[in-house]
Amino acid sequence: MIVFSQRWIAVAAIAFALAGCGGGSDSTQASSTTGTGGGTGAQGGTSGGSSGGTTGGQTGGNGGGTTGGSTSTLSNSAALVQKLGKPSRVLVGLGSGQSISDMQSQGIRPDIIDVYLVGAGPGSWPYWNSPDGAYITYAAQAAQTYGATPMFTFYQMAQNGDGNLSGITDATFMNTYWSQARLMYQRIAALNAPVLINLEPDFWGYVWAQAPSHDPTQMPAVVNSQPECSSLPNTAAGIGQCLVQMARQIAPKALIGFPPAFWSGSPTAVAGEMRAAAAHQADFIVAQTSDRDAGCLEAAAVSECTGRSGTFYWDESNIATPNFHQSQSSYLDYRTALGNGLPILWWQTPLGVPSSTPGGTNQHYRDNHVDYMLRNTQEYGDGHTFAIVFGSGGTYQTTINTDGGQFARLLGLYLGGGGATLQ
Repeated sequence: MIVFSQRWIAVAAIAFALAGCGGGSDSTQASSTTGTGGGTGAQGGTSGGSSGGTTGGQTGGNGGGTTGGSTSTLSNSAALVQKLGKPSRVLVGLGSGQSISDMQSQGIRPDIIDVYLVGAGPGSWPYWNSPDGAYITYAAQAAQTYGATPMFTFYQMAQNGDGNLSGITDATFMNTYWSQARLMYQRIAALNAPVLINLEPDFWGYVWAQAPSHDPTQMPAVVNSQPECSSLPNTAAGIGQCLVQMARQIAPKALIGFPPAFWSGSPTAVAGEMRAAAAHQADFIVAQTSDRDAGCLEAAAVSECTGRSGTFYWDESNIATPNFHQSQSSYLDYRTALGNGLPILWWQTPLGVPSSTPGGTNQHYRDNHVDYMLRNTQEYGDGHTFAIVFGSGGTYQTTINTDGGQFARLLGLYLGGGGATLQ
């Protein structure tokens, strides 16, 4: 999580312990995994949907956020950015351990600042500040004061352990879960400003993996005990539906997104399952980039980077697997199958620095996502991306304090060039 002031230092360790691992890559991390730690299962599964390169060569709008040559109709990406009150270009954000003071010291001005809301029950996010839920207010106001849109990653389902879904049929746990979800929306509504919400990284992947026939409508869960959701089914699919319904009823200015996980099926198959959970009724798609620097996974020297196999460093020439075009294609396949034309936000994108030497050392592991994605951002704009949010997914990953100034330099170049247009 991000610590914005001294009053939050005491909760920083709690948030990192529970949330630092949340969210894994879904696109091109090859081979198998053991699912250790939050989000690690998402590193495996598919090789990225259809063949790479489908997003390159498209035309990226006309610079005014319109589509198809029209001068009057905004694309979905441009319309969402307009709601945020941001420039009509692909936005760039930071989160997961990057503090505002560190951003300020390097002159980094992100469009979005993301923080975690972790846990359910005693010690969880509502109790980090007084009164209950004030953490949202403080974090949002700090981001807004710095000129950024607040983003919250709602990460409560991992309370009982990564991949442990026993809580969804436990009325005590779920009543706590829902009361905290309601509190989140109430606190966000009180801001009276647009806020981005990333709903439960990893959870949906485990649902699809564990549900009978990968059907979330066949997995029992406690849902309709809540007044906002009394007509909804008591199923895992109903959990997603209730999160959407609560958002619309309580916090109409909130913009919500679901992060699919592709390790249990193809992007197209997962899209069908996510529709059952009302993901198509959200405002955007959360594309889980990778929760670890490639070099950390290569070295496998710390526990948060063990238990995975495959090739982790993506091919920037987009020839060998895994590569960036494959990743883009996976999410475009998913977006098409999900329907409603939702724009895409890439999340928890690692901050490592490119190197020809595998591995690295703690907080100095190699990776090439920042280098590629900030140099080739128009590819993402052409592929219906409205934002890319960078952040370390663990304690030992590279940060803006240990990247030798890479992020600050490339962001400056990106902004200096006017940014990538939105499709």
